[in-house]
Amino acid sequence: MIELQLEDPAWREAMADVEAVVARAAAAVLTDTAASDGEPLATVLLEDDDAVRALNARFRDRDAPTNVLSFPANAVPGTPDADPYLGDIILAFGVCRREADEQGKPLAHHLSHLVIHGLLHLMGHDHQDDAEAEVMEARERTLLAGLGIEDPYRAILDRDP
Repeated sequence: MIELQLEDPAWREAMADVEAVVARAAAAVLTDTAASDGEPLATVLLEDDDAVRALNARFRDRDAPTNVLSFPANAVPGTPDADPYLGDIILAFGVCRREADEQGKPLAHHLSHLVIHGLLHLMGHDHQDDAEAEVMEARERTLLAGLGIEDPYRAILDRDP
C-alpha cells in the first residue's frame, strides 16, 4: 500500500518496529483504496529535522522543521486521473519525538496519528477552517480508535489551561 523510506536511523533506534507502525497506520486509511497493479499508493519518508526544515522552507516559506509535510500527487491538467498514487508524506524525527514527549504519549502512537493525518491530506481532507478541521479530526479519531490509540486531540485539550 505504501513505500516506506527510512532516511533517519533515529526512527529505528527509537522504535524497532517503526515499519510495522507506519504500515498499520497506513492500512487503516487505505483499506478501501487499492492500486490494481500492486504499486504503492503513497510514499512515507521518515526524515530528520534538517531535511524537513529545508522542505518546509522551500515549499511553504517556513524556515523551521514541522512534524509532517504532505505533498499530493497532481494529475496532469486535462487528462483523466487513472493513477491512484496519492503522493508523499515526510515526517521529522526530532519534532515528532519532542511532541510525543510533551504530550505524554508513546512515539508509536504519535507516529500513527501523523501518518494517518498526512494520508488524509493526500486524500483531500484539510483543516483550514473549523468545519474542515472537525471532519478531519473526527476521521482521525475513528481510525486511531480502530488501532487502539486514544484520541490525540483530547490529550492536547487536557493540557490547555
